[in-house]
Amino acid sequence: MQSNDARMLLRCAVPTAATGAVAAGVGGALAGGKGVLGAVFGALVVILFMGSGLAVLQWVAKSFPYLFQAMGLMLYLAQILLLAIVLAVFQDTTLFDTKAFGLTLLVATLVWIAAQARAHMKAKILYVEPESSTEKKPVARGSES
Repeated sequence: MQSNDARMLLRCAVPTAATGAVAAGVGGALAGGKGVLGAVFGALVVILFMGSGLAVLQWVAKSFPYLFQAMGLMLYLAQILLLAIVLAVFQDTTLFDTKAFGLTLLVATLVWIAAQARAHMKAKILYVEPESSTEKKPVARGSES
């Protein structure tokens, strides 16, 4: 992983983790220990799903740049479907508070997407390869008669 990829991941994961911490506090105040567990688990699921998706998308961008846009759209669709499956699987659990889990999942996902959009806008990504200074340039010659 290149340094700009790691920075992008960090700029997305930190606000999401902070959101999870705030949600854990709110969940603890409203639902006790199970609310804390639900909020922490929701934030971890979002960081895991979205972080792995970002890593896959960065790999696709380097390996297959012509598939980047289609892969990005497919990846976001897959992530949202996976989050819906996780919600469906854990809807009747007694391990943690499902309301704190679901709300944290929603808010943390929105925070991740906003942080990713902001990080991408702030990133200084070259879209044109600069010329190499060591490369010899052909000398333009006039008409040779």
